[in-house]
Amino acid sequence: MREKDALVIFLWMLIPLTVVGQEQPKHYDHGPDSTRHDGVPRGQLTMHVWKTSKVFPGTARRYWVYVPQQYDAATPASLMVFQDGHAYVKEEGDFRVPVVFDNLIHQQEMPITIGIFIDPGHLKKEIPPDPGWRPRPENRSLEYDTLSDAYANFLLTEIIPAVEESYNISKSPQQRAICGISSGGICAFTVAWERPDQFRKVLSHVGSFVNIRGGHHYPAMIRKTDPKPLRVFLQDGSHDLDNQHGNWPLANQQMDSALRFMKYDSKFVYGDGAHNGNHGGAILPDSLRWLWRSDESSNP
Repeated sequence: MREKDALVIFLWMLIPLTVVGQEQPKHYDHGPDSTRHDGVPRGQLTMHVWKTSKVFPGTARRYWVYVPQQYDAATPASLMVFQDGHAYVKEEGDFRVPVVFDNLIHQQEMPITIGIFIDPGHLKKEIPPDPGWRPRPENRSLEYDTLSDAYANFLLTEIIPAVEESYNISKSPQQRAICGISSGGICAFTVAWERPDQFRKVLSHVGSFVNIRGGHHYPAMIRKTDPKPLRVFLQDGSHDLDNQHGNWPLANQQMDSALRFMKYDSKFVYGDGAHNGNHGGAILPDSLRWLWRSDESSNP
């Protein structure tokens, strides 16, 4: 075999390897705002249990409360609520919210903010010994994927008042944000959509805007409803889910298109990740900077 022919065959053999590599989800690395630094005040994180829900009777769940060291009871703090809370509070997980909050609050790139991290309800008298996705909380889809004001009412009449017994939280909807991943992402949007008088900032990670319980209707609803005073950050990836409920990448692109068409204060970051928190966690610091930027800023 001539040397030239051997080179052509070698290069031809590389082509499938390149294509296969492109078909794999991309891994995103965390930046310095997602790691601990000396001299940065650390907030306090406490865990609680809620078993007396009237909105979702028969459920039990964990929730965590983060309070920054800079909190002063004389001044109302901003609020950010996270669904699937266990996924957001882990300091070595994808999101590392307590670490990111500590860094951004210290840098004065977001306000002094109390975080509430809530897990969905288990239909048991006692919650499992360890927080996580397994065993799966039985009430999760009902709470998160339903297009109604039920979950907003749960927050506003049960969990937030319980936290307000100990902390001074702002009543201004401009100072209240809500976040979630997957079904928790559509849940976050639903809460703000139903109650913009209470929440006006939304952060959705690989949000399930598909037909699990009617979430695929949102793009049309957005286009045919007078704009609401919301600021919405969407994150998704080209390797997100595609199953009987729908196609997650297409659904998030439809949400982005509808929000831009109606001139919402919105941003969509579309990467090459899968249905997990890696990409959303890696860009969380910049997502929070954008979400909490001053209301005077007009640059989306």
